[in-house]
Amino acid sequence: MTAAVDAGVHIEPLSGWTGALISGVNLSAPLAGNEIEAIRRALLQWKVVFFRGQTLDHAQQIAFGEQFGEVTPGHPYEGDTAPAGFPEIHTVSPAAYDQRYGAGYRKKQGANGPGWHADVTPLINPPSHSILRAEVVPPFGGDTQFSNVAAAYQGLSAPLRALIDGLRAEHRFGANFAAERSSEKIGEHVRTNPLASIHPVVRVHPESGERVLYVNPSFTRQIVDLSPRESRHLLDLLFEELARPEYTVRFKWEPGSVAFWDNRAVLHLAPRDVEHLGHDRVLHRITLAGDVPVGVDGRESESISGARFGAA
Repeated sequence: MTAAVDAGVHIEPLSGWTGALISGVNLSAPLAGNEIEAIRRALLQWKVVFFRGQTLDHAQQIAFGEQFGEVTPGHPYEGDTAPAGFPEIHTVSPAAYDQRYGAGYRKKQGANGPGWHADVTPLINPPSHSILRAEVVPPFGGDTQFSNVAAAYQGLSAPLRALIDGLRAEHRFGANFAAERSSEKIGEHVRTNPLASIHPVVRVHPESGERVLYVNPSFTRQIVDLSPRESRHLLDLLFEELARPEYTVRFKWEPGSVAFWDNRAVLHLAPRDVEHLGHDRVLHRITLAGDVPVGVDGRESESISGARFGAA
């Protein structure tokens, strides 16, 4: 596997299915049209792309994202924790999670958030893309993993793909530890503003037409129309498949690193290997407004609770 040059943009694949390192572009300045299209093509093929040595502030990160779509508020539960003047910025750090959700949530989920997930899938229109930049990183560890769920779907047997093509599942914020009963801030969030939707288990990607495995262990509560036991066994099988190492890439952060991923076709896993060491780890994320997922049968997702998520 060798690096390629697309419209002057250098693209170096990092694994067989997932992730590419892009060089030769300056994200702090407006991109040329051919650079934007080259990055879009790389995203469709590799699902997540990485940049190194970028010097961006909050405003420049938002301006970069606006070249690819409509930038949303930082998070439906951001409240007053976004940086002053930048409601689009969602800071990822132990201190930010404690302020936003409560320390009890962090102890259950990890300092940097939940396990394998796509960002905020309980929304009726989950973000299409996420852009995360590193400000402070530990001297070692703290890597983020990404998994290509289009490849994971193709890795399933044909009979199993035929079964799940017609299924739908409930996604709910806090589903994996019953957050609505929590006395932490996260409990107040989900009781006063619950986020939940019914999405297809297999989503058709709106740009590539690929079928992607659209469940994740952080937000998917159950497959509807199956018994709880059937749902649990089938979800566990699918969660095992999407975490297979051959579909993943692991990214080591440096100050000035940026990850840009297609939230519709890749999951990511926040690190938990440095929580006990006390090192600072501060990153900043923005998301782009997404469309309503559509299944193989052409049916759109259905909202249980929560409004569409749009521009800040």
